[in-house]
Amino acid sequence: YRVINTKVPLMITKATSKATVHRPVFMDYIGIKQYDLQGEVVGEKRFLGLYSSTAYSCLLTEIPMVSTKIKQLQDKFAYQHNSHKARVLFFTLQSLPRDEIFQADYASLLDFTEGMLQLQQRQRVRVFVRQDVYGHFASLLIFVPRERYHTETRKKIQRILLEIFDAKNIEFNVQLSESILARLHFIIHSAGGCCVDYDVRDIEEKIIHALADWSDDLKDVLHDMHGEAKGNQLFNAYSEGFSAAYREDVSCRTALLDIGKVEYLISSQSAAESLLYSPLTAAEKKNLRFKLFSKGQASLSKSLPMLENMGVKVCDERPYEIRKKDCKDVFWMHDFGLILDIDTKLLDLKNLKPLFEETFELCWYGKIENDGFNQLVLWAGISWQEVNIFRAYFLYLRQIGITFSQLYVETTLANNPEVVRLLTRYFVQRFDPSLKQEANRSCTELYVTIEQAIDKVQSLDEDRILRHYLNLIQAAVRTNYYRRPQDELGIPYFATKFDSSNIIDIPTPVPYFEIFVYSPRMEGIHLRGGAVARGGLRWSDRREDFRTEVLGLMKAQMTKNAVIVPTGAKGGFIVKRLLNFSNIEEKSKEVVSCYQILIRGLLDLTDNRVADQVVKPDNCVCYDDDDSYLVVAADKGTASFSDYANALSLEYGFWLGDAFASGGSVGYDHKQMGITARGAWESVKHHFNRLGFNHLEHAFSTIGIGGMMGDVFGNGMLLSNQIKLVGAFDHEFIFLDPAPDPKQSFNERQRLFTIAKSRWSDYDESLISNGGGVFSRTLKSIPLSPQVKQILNVNREQMTPSELIKALLCAPVDLLWNGGIGTYVKASDEHNLDVGDRANDGV
Repeated sequence: YRVINTKVPLMITKATSKATVHRPVFMDYIGIKQYDLQGEVVGEKRFLGLYSSTAYSCLLTEIPMVSTKIKQLQDKFAYQHNSHKARVLFFTLQSLPRDEIFQADYASLLDFTEGMLQLQQRQRVRVFVRQDVYGHFASLLIFVPRERYHTETRKKIQRILLEIFDAKNIEFNVQLSESILARLHFIIHSAGGCCVDYDVRDIEEKIIHALADWSDDLKDVLHDMHGEAKGNQLFNAYSEGFSAAYREDVSCRTALLDIGKVEYLISSQSAAESLLYSPLTAAEKKNLRFKLFSKGQASLSKSLPMLENMGVKVCDERPYEIRKKDCKDVFWMHDFGLILDIDTKLLDLKNLKPLFEETFELCWYGKIENDGFNQLVLWAGISWQEVNIFRAYFLYLRQIGITFSQLYVETTLANNPEVVRLLTRYFVQRFDPSLKQEANRSCTELYVTIEQAIDKVQSLDEDRILRHYLNLIQAAVRTNYYRRPQDELGIPYFATKFDSSNIIDIPTPVPYFEIFVYSPRMEGIHLRGGAVARGGLRWSDRREDFRTEVLGLMKAQMTKNAVIVPTGAKGGFIVKRLLNFSNIEEKSKEVVSCYQILIRGLLDLTDNRVADQVVKPDNCVCYDDDDSYLVVAADKGTASFSDYANALSLEYGFWLGDAFASGGSVGYDHKQMGITARGAWESVKHHFNRLGFNHLEHAFSTIGIGGMMGDVFGNGMLLSNQIKLVGAFDHEFIFLDPAPDPKQSFNERQRLFTIAKSRWSDYDESLISNGGGVFSRTLKSIPLSPQVKQILNVNREQMTPSELIKALLCAPVDLLWNGGIGTYVKASDEHNLDVGDRANDGV
């Protein structure tokens, strides 16, 4: 009705229905109003159809009525005929969509033309809007810089228009010419009509934002953050360093943070950096994302287990390459999607974020172990240092015979985060040197609170595990935790001194005190039978039960030391990363380093004496009496390590100086003096004398346990040239020589004794009698020659290494010389568990 009553007698527009012939487009509509004698509109004649192709191809001046509009516009601008401006005007009008020329009134065409003439070759966004007289559709002419136009550009603009006009249908046409601008013509149809409120400037701003070049935005945020000079420097370095996928997925403001991470990797010479964040677009409340920045592409086989051990599930991964201009290194960002079992709102992400990131990075660098204990950072909100306490205490519990697997203990702790936090507080209150003396009173109250919390645990097994932890914290009397110690590689280690008598379910004999040292590279123990005790430190290969091995040796040492010092001691350690090294030199260096970590752990917790005064260790709360007597000695695998121990004693300023470790360059050389072997040989002489056998003039057959590089075995086998060593074994090889020549074999043993780190495989095979040889203990089976079967008194063609060792131990020979490690003989009524030497259960 509003349109009908206008004074415009002719209306040219588009119909709302499409043609059914020729081409399926909205039909052209020509409406001519009908008037009565009073000049009132009484009707309208409508003509529907499609213009011929000539209407779209001929000059505008050749079309009736359109030529009139053109003449009006030319008169309005009043440019001189055939001038440059006049030609530009005519070209501008001629280039407009022909339907716009047909349908637009003079005012709309004037607006289009003025805007286009002002725009000309300026690279900017302009929007011209014309609405259909009936409000059925809107026509928009949009100009954008040609270099910014591509299909995705059109789609972005189209989405903006669909939203603003609430459109049900949209048609488009794109014109790309020699101009620096691309022209897009959109026809928008809306179910409710296109007479909506809109702001052309707002539409232009939205399009500008949608088409903004990622690099330009990056430059802007770099300027905002770093200033123009520094911003330009970083922009030039990284403007071409991001992939198309990265630009599509990551905002410029986020890229600013990623550049900062890469810059840190370069400046710090680090291999990796991490970032935990909560995505704004998270579809679920259980989602987090985690970025790993690395020099070179990171291995998923390495990163995924680390993340999953930290209590999350990885649901996706987006890798992006990042390059810096003139930098030879290529950096990668791996963006992981993480799923948690709980709502992230229940987590204190502000405090969790640095804890999670630091734990992952240290795990990546190998400074902490990659296992399920790391999930306590997420579930209990404790630091990686505090996680190390729980890890180390489990490894100690495993040494004293706890029956629960590591996985079960990890799960138990993760299921009881509140108890874990209480146990952590209890440890802190007991050992934080910065706390006041009243901490002792609060410790008692906290102990009761922990017991009450454990009482509420439903599972009996979980109850036992948690009480074991509580007991160990209570039994601990010293720790180096607050010294924050590190080894030469910057890897932290942790040592605790226990009052062994207060530890529940501890195997007998119960030591007076013991110190457990934990590191990702090693584990070690030092057991003492009393306040004044002495004994050696050994390199053990019994990872699962090295404390059992050391405990048995401590018991034996107490007997041996009875006439020297009141009690005995013994220590041992295992090397956990030996397989990471390929050659002997690297392996030997790692063993020495692990030995030094053990020594540092012992000295960290031992009192010093200065001017006859006992000086307590720094940053160490002590719940035991003064304890400054600590001496060590060499043992299996550490025969040449005393100098390393004494060097650390001097570094610590320990009161015993280079007398801390016996032997070494400034002390007695056990192997050179052969004191132990000489003493044991007196028993051999007594044994033969009792039998009436002249061992000085007659050869005697011998089976040996050990190798020629060892102190007791090596020295013992050189104390007589009448020895006929028919067989021997150590942890690596089995040596068989059925009919040895005493003199030749003596000389060969002497040669091996003088070679550093000699092995049975170094024995000259040409000197071994017929039927003999040197065999590895890793073989599936070992063939037995007739000569060997005769000396062993067996009737088997082959034996496994363990069976052959048992046959050697039972062989009918004159002497069994035990100069090696382990318990090989037990009573018939004893069980392997009673002996406590798991490595030799098969023998």
